[in-house]
Amino acid sequence: MAQKSTISEFYSSRHILVTGATGFMGKVLIEKLLRSCPKLSTIYLLVRPKKGKQPNERLEDIINCPVFDKLHDQPHGEKLLNKLYCIAGDITQHNLNLSNDDEKTLQDNVDVVFHMAANVRFDQPLKSAVLLNTGGTKNLLDLACSFKKLTAFVHVSTSYCHCNEVKLEEKLYKAPHDPRKILDLVSWMEEDALKSLTPKLLKASPNTYAYTKCLTEQLVSEYSVKLPLVITRPSIVTAAWKEPIPGWVDNLNGPTGLLVGAGKGVIRSMHCDPRLEANIVPVDSAINSLITIGWKVGASPKSDDVKVYHITSNNDNTISWGEALEVGRKHFYDNPFSVCLWYPGGSIKSSYVAHVIAVFFLHTIPAYLVDFLMVLTGNKPFLVRTQQRIQNGLEVLQYYTTRPWYFHNENLRNLCEKMSKIDKEIFFTDLTKKIDYNQYILTYVLGARKYCVHEEPETLPHARKVLRRLFYLDFFKNVVLGILILWIFSYYASTFLSRMEGPFIFSNATLKHVSFN
Repeated sequence: MAQKSTISEFYSSRHILVTGATGFMGKVLIEKLLRSCPKLSTIYLLVRPKKGKQPNERLEDIINCPVFDKLHDQPHGEKLLNKLYCIAGDITQHNLNLSNDDEKTLQDNVDVVFHMAANVRFDQPLKSAVLLNTGGTKNLLDLACSFKKLTAFVHVSTSYCHCNEVKLEEKLYKAPHDPRKILDLVSWMEEDALKSLTPKLLKASPNTYAYTKCLTEQLVSEYSVKLPLVITRPSIVTAAWKEPIPGWVDNLNGPTGLLVGAGKGVIRSMHCDPRLEANIVPVDSAINSLITIGWKVGASPKSDDVKVYHITSNNDNTISWGEALEVGRKHFYDNPFSVCLWYPGGSIKSSYVAHVIAVFFLHTIPAYLVDFLMVLTGNKPFLVRTQQRIQNGLEVLQYYTTRPWYFHNENLRNLCEKMSKIDKEIFFTDLTKKIDYNQYILTYVLGARKYCVHEEPETLPHARKVLRRLFYLDFFKNVVLGILILWIFSYYASTFLSRMEGPFIFSNATLKHVSFN
């Protein structure tokens, strides 16, 4: 008799509520639950209207995403997709702005909650970040207190929410301020006053995302007496490792934006300590960890203590930023983009001063030159604005690539060790299977090329021709630039010497005259 998956069986007949379903991790979570836990009853997706689209229309966009291709191809795939139930609501509103019928449906049925909704923009104004990340979580927690069958509430935080800690343990840390008082503060204070106050509130936090996630963890812990809670802290979540599609990624956040920007020749310098560990976690590994943690909490007796799990890379199988960038460089030279601004080049700089100089000469000046040419030819300038956005994004990322981080992950490691053999196969993480980073980064490059830049594999021969042309153009530019620098140097050197020659000759003549007499 074939061994059954304990985790899949746990989710049988369960009613699951997912917030953040339209996001990168949310899509992978939904697909994985449907495909690997096919006996579940319903997945409720909290979706709000956006950009003129109603929640049901947004649900259609989700299930038409390539992530769900495997399910569409299965004989019973459409039946599984029918288990998705769209709930129109807004997490920032009291009671999530639910209809009476939807509220009662959730109260009577929900067993497990995966709370993933958050604004992940690091440059978000404090008010918006607090109201969504902290206030939205409070609204959901208040509603969850009325769920009659709740066995697990999985809160998704981030391993970088306590940035004053170099070594982060799997435990709760006190927030710098009372989350309820901060919620009250942003509700009445004017935007200008709040903007000037923001740096003083953030202190050790590098951005509003980290700050609000820190506040939210403390808020979540306050509900531990009422709810079966667990806090999870994923590190930097990257493209899919194995499933549902190797290399799949649908956004340009974090390392993906760096990879695409460098591959297109837009990013030519980055401030980074190449020796430091790049704590990246593939999205499928992160989602498998969340599902496993949800099972563990739901299958265990309720505790008033909040357990914390770090969803971070295997400490025995890591890659440094320098290694990751070098491997990435090799693969995007072999698999270039069809449309590039310039030949991919540049390097990472451990010195901030060297990085600033490189940015001025390799980012800023070329951006102004290109925009000047665009204006001369009657086109709309774009590159200065683009470079400013890229630089803002790099500054955010550079905070994490120039500091050492160490995350304890004993709780997740112990949980993985206790999983059955079949569960380790179905709900694999990089703690149960080691990543071949060379192969993973190759699939990452190909995935970003296909799903973010929308270039099919058939365009590769043309892209390689474009890359060769850009190489020769870049070589010609370097030769011209070298000749120009030598000419400028020789011109100023000869001018300097000619100015010194007159006094020098006069001085010798004078000396001879004196000697003769």
